[in-house]
Amino acid sequence: MVQTPNIPPVIESEESDYRDNGIVSTVAIAGHPLHPLIVTIPIAVLVLTAGSDLGYWLTKDAFWARASFWLLAVGLVAGVVAAITGMMDFLKIERVRKRTAGWAHMVLNVAVLLLSIANFALRWGNTTGAVLPTGIIISTIVAVLLGLSGWYGAELVYRHKIAVIGYSSREHSN
Repeated sequence: MVQTPNIPPVIESEESDYRDNGIVSTVAIAGHPLHPLIVTIPIAVLVLTAGSDLGYWLTKDAFWARASFWLLAVGLVAGVVAAITGMMDFLKIERVRKRTAGWAHMVLNVAVLLLSIANFALRWGNTTGAVLPTGIIISTIVAVLLGLSGWYGAELVYRHKIAVIGYSSREHSN
């Protein structure tokens, strides 16, 4: 008999999660879950926003402030699309709502979107003036929150087997 991985859970784990085939995503194309694919775009550009803010801080070159503004714009649009696909799975898959990781992932991502909206609004018409200190602080907090949210998202996929490709061994509500 194969032993369960000896990796202690950060939040919670149920032995049954290791023993079943998982739960397929409710938002998929040809069985491929969309949320894990789409989230790569807002994660990348919102983390790069912190990097370009740092570039502006170090060089005072307005290019970096403009880059941050446009990275935020792309991050918000992609973030809303990722949020829609994630929320659909959150609402339709009971197993997600039953796990603390599901709630932590959702709350952190809502915080990321709200902070990014505030950061974007601060920079509207003032791309260079809003970077220091407020913009860089917000974008750094967003990058850290995305790291935490990504951890919980990975917990959902890899530990709780949510949004896997294949056939569910149980109904979507488990």
